[in-house]
Amino acid sequence: MEILFYDTKSYDEHFFNKANKAFGHHFQFLHTRLNENTAALSQGFRVICVFVNDTVNAAVLDMLAQHGVRLVALRCAGFNNVDLVHAERVGIRIVRVPAYSPEAVAEHAVGLMLALNRKYHKAHLRVREGNFSLEGLLGFNMHGKTAGIIGTGRIGTALARILTGFGMHLLAFDPSINPQCKDLGVRYVDLPRLYQEADIISLHCPLNAETFHLIDEQALQQMKQDVMLINTSRGAVLDTKAVILKLKQHKIGALGLDVYEQEEDLFFEDHYGEIIQDDLFERLLTFPNVLITGHQGFFTTEALTNIACTTLSNIREFEDNAELTNEVRTNTTTN
Repeated sequence: MEILFYDTKSYDEHFFNKANKAFGHHFQFLHTRLNENTAALSQGFRVICVFVNDTVNAAVLDMLAQHGVRLVALRCAGFNNVDLVHAERVGIRIVRVPAYSPEAVAEHAVGLMLALNRKYHKAHLRVREGNFSLEGLLGFNMHGKTAGIIGTGRIGTALARILTGFGMHLLAFDPSINPQCKDLGVRYVDLPRLYQEADIISLHCPLNAETFHLIDEQALQQMKQDVMLINTSRGAVLDTKAVILKLKQHKIGALGLDVYEQEEDLFFEDHYGEIIQDDLFERLLTFPNVLITGHQGFFTTEALTNIACTTLSNIREFEDNAELTNEVRTNTTTN
């Protein structure tokens, strides 16, 4: 099978070429993202592979269909960048990687918590400059504190396992109760109670109409003073303007982000030496209690291996006219 890859980096090529030894597909890698200006490059390919910041809207899908594309393979779990209704209308099927490594993202969320709490990033820079003062590095014991997990799918459950080991009290909100979380002692509550009681709130929900700007000014106002807020899910689950306001008002004690509302213009690229035009992002960087990473929560050897193998298996199923195990349709949900 001939497969065209959009928005690839060197690590994509490495892990897909390695996994392909078991499949025998033929690849063409593009560094450019999929959008209305680049969809024409798909001419002659029945299958293309895309990532989180590629645009798969109605206009792009129309062009892909005209060029003969019949399968779009997402090498990620999220699919909020895909117009699923229009994909079904033009006869293009969509597959994804629903569970490449929940532990990778959960562990990254905990890393953000620890770094913000104990100021590891600041301590490292101080020591490199010969400054061994502890002033300004005071943290708190996570043991005995309350964590609120919004979204208890695979990643949220992995986080619950880790935080249980820290000796934290765990609250959760999710429309569906996960028995694995219940077995860990997680208490399901409504959002207002979670906001009011949690010392740390970590987001692990999909981006959809219900979760867009879920964390807005009203939600933030209900939270504890000095709450720590962690987002490794999707950027637009947070209302960035509202978050900046509450940082200025000292309502938020610490903010850890691995995703950002307008990240498609920034993340996964090297902008060193450039003047960043996103004023909201630049404002976030001015706060001493904000730590941002560039959507690297998934970035482990195990996760990239699983992404490659599952993606190529999805494509093999399509090639063999078999049932598509990981097909995404209009009624699909993910977290």
